[in-house]
Amino acid sequence: MSAPIYRSLFGFKKEPFAADLRREEILQTPALTEVAQRFDYVVRLGAVGLVTGEVGSGKSTALRWAAGALHPSEYRILWITASGGSILESYRQISAALEVESRSFSRALLTRIIRSQILALVAQKIHPVLIIDEASLLRIDVLTELHTICQFEGDSRPLLPLILAGQNNLVEQLQYRACQPLGSRVVARSHLDGISREQMQLYLAHHLKLAGVSASLFSDQALTAIHQGSGGLLRRANHLARGSLVAAAAEKCHQVAAEHVRLAASELM
Repeated sequence: MSAPIYRSLFGFKKEPFAADLRREEILQTPALTEVAQRFDYVVRLGAVGLVTGEVGSGKSTALRWAAGALHPSEYRILWITASGGSILESYRQISAALEVESRSFSRALLTRIIRSQILALVAQKIHPVLIIDEASLLRIDVLTELHTICQFEGDSRPLLPLILAGQNNLVEQLQYRACQPLGSRVVARSHLDGISREQMQLYLAHHLKLAGVSASLFSDQALTAIHQGSGGLLRRANHLARGSLVAAAAEKCHQVAAEHVRLAASELM
């Protein structure tokens, strides 16, 4: 079934359960507030912070919400998505975020480029903040060396706060002896779990309202099925909610039942 048909049946003004929310559209939850508080603490200290959680638990959204509170005239967010590449690849990504392209194979040169750009921003009274998403993909040898770009004047000037976001194994990686120089700089940690059934009810209602529908479209049984089927993880909940709406519309049902959620789940990995 095409999206316009189910949107028309339920009266949606736009696609429901979309990922591209504006900051003011993100549902503020206790977990989100906790991430933001620790994010602010790390930024003020110029230290290292961790945000962990299962795939789809809302780490990137929480960081986007927290970073959005920083005034753009005073802060420069350097957001990169990690890969399994070498430290050179990570340095090139950071350089690109600083709007300096380099194909150099010299770690020393790339480090100097990054440092000089950070110092240039600070001289302009702009505070850089480095966010590395999917940081659990980083190789151990990258985590071993990454802290060096945060060191200025014998490590006496904390000019580059670093936020690492990734799956739960990121904490284990930082406990390796070789990674202790980076791990020892961590001053705050946030962990995102799946949300409760009560929070899921608020979450679904919030997204329906964003799409222009104030009525409850999910039966109690459907709500339970979405919560259980997603494990409380937001990304999977979005997929189940949207898919179950499509399934309900195919049967011209004006409320989603548990069976519609099961049909939606059969389409997901």
